Amino acid sequence: VQLVESGGGLVQPGGPLRLSCAAPGFTFSRYTMNWYRQAPGKVRGLVAAITSDGGGTNYAGSVKGRFTISRDNARNTVYLQMNTLKPEDTAVYYCYVRIGTDNYWGQGTQVTVSS
Repeated sequence: VQLVESGGGLVQPGGPLRLSCAAPGFTFSRYTMNWYRQAPGKVRGLVAAITSDGGGTNYAGSVKGRFTISRDNARNTVYLQMNTLKPEDTAVYYCYVRIGTDNYWGQGTQVTVSS
């Protein structure tokens, strides 16, 4: 199982950014996919989740209405569209999947929101 995030970077407050997580090596379409984030000195927390068929989503309250999670099962990829970014969104963003009793994390991608 491999999870490879991309798309992070430096963005000004109010700007957009889209993260991608490529997930080869397992039957992607069977599993709920998740985005987490961890800011310096803080606990890693769930940002958004999407069910295997994309029909259900869940968001942290702090990002609801600004972020959108989506997936393309044909491309084994999950996305996180982030709009109206705020400095407090600055964090390392991780892709995560739980398969049975095993947890898999990507290496993370840094998002910095600053003017």
